[in-house]
Amino acid sequence: MRGKVTGRSQGVPGVWDDGAVTPTTARTTAQTTAPRSATTLADLPLRDDLRGEVPYGAPQLHVPVVLNVNENPYPVAPEIVAEIASAVAQAAVGLNRYPDREFFDLRADLAAFLRTESGAELAPRQVWAANGSNEVMLHVLQAFGGPGRRALSFAPTYSMYPEYARDTLTTWVTGQRRDDFTLDVEHARAMVREHRPTVVLLASPNNPTGTALPPATVEAVLDEVAQLPHGAVVVVDEAYGEFRRAGTQSALDLLPDHPNLAVSRTMSKAFSLAGARVGYLAASEAFVDALRVVRLPYHLSAVTQAVARAALKHSATLLSTVAELRGRRDATVVWLRQQGFAVAESDANFVLFGGLEDRHAVWQGLLDRGVLIRETGPDGWLRVSIGTEPEMAAFRAALLDVLGRQEAPPEAPPEARQEARQGAVAEQ
Repeated sequence: MRGKVTGRSQGVPGVWDDGAVTPTTARTTAQTTAPRSATTLADLPLRDDLRGEVPYGAPQLHVPVVLNVNENPYPVAPEIVAEIASAVAQAAVGLNRYPDREFFDLRADLAAFLRTESGAELAPRQVWAANGSNEVMLHVLQAFGGPGRRALSFAPTYSMYPEYARDTLTTWVTGQRRDDFTLDVEHARAMVREHRPTVVLLASPNNPTGTALPPATVEAVLDEVAQLPHGAVVVVDEAYGEFRRAGTQSALDLLPDHPNLAVSRTMSKAFSLAGARVGYLAASEAFVDALRVVRLPYHLSAVTQAVARAALKHSATLLSTVAELRGRRDATVVWLRQQGFAVAESDANFVLFGGLEDRHAVWQGLLDRGVLIRETGPDGWLRVSIGTEPEMAAFRAALLDVLGRQEAPPEAPPEARQEARQGAVAEQ
């Protein structure tokens, strides 16, 4: 029996720890030990536009408090884990066969969820799904972008958008948001007229700012792209849609009147299923058919479909933490403002705060204290995901410690301030 595959005897190639000989000993020692120069990307025929690029991704570090990638901090409940495991076991029986490439059952389940969550009436053929909303968006750019075409969005926004464009050889164009990160309708219209995109990407709530778009803004963009000779598709990215505040409308309401509109969602955030990689999109049947043309065969595995369907049976339970996280988000906004930071309005499960002279130093200081947040957005701003109450307490304490500040006392409510003023007048 061979020894462990963790080492070789006396450093001799082809010999394991117990002295057993492998087929590689057919080579001469000189052949196997001759030094070879390491191959680099410069030695490969990489596309010119990819040279110098690095893989996308936020830091994945083992620290006590991880608040940098907008995950739901609460794990899936044990009873739901058991049901998911049972569904995966059933799917595993048939893994010798390819999965259902049209996944109609999952699409029907997603349509039913959107009906419950947002009141949207959708047929299963109006829903699409893929390995995370990233792949859904890539399908959109593959179908409607490409060489000689443009995709438009408004910065600051999700940093993967230009990568979807790059990977599909689509020209990437950005307009700008206002200082408060809202979108100026006339500026949006002007950008559409000037650049004539075939794809417009609108994140709502926007990442990294958390800003939601009013339906009137989306409708104005839809009206403008309708004037283009070739038309364009508009995608409203609602990856954080379940976290929107009461009264914030979903763009799903606009779908019946706009066949070139799509609304994307994900199960990674509110559903606590970031590890499952399930994103989806709602649109007209024609829009979805365009995505079916470019998707890879059997792109959604039987295991992924089983996980998603089992989770959707328990959507109410999985989403039961959303209200708590909304409340903690709003409290975090209030606290950060009390400490003197500029804070963006948020309808997501994160908060962007600014007014930092050296944001990297603050980010590093938090990391040194065991708290990982995200260095993203405009210069001078940082983004913190909303975690559990102990995690947020650790964030608050670490931030004050990094900045050498004492916690500012909470501002008294207006009625208390009025009473104090009246008392002071009476004493005079």
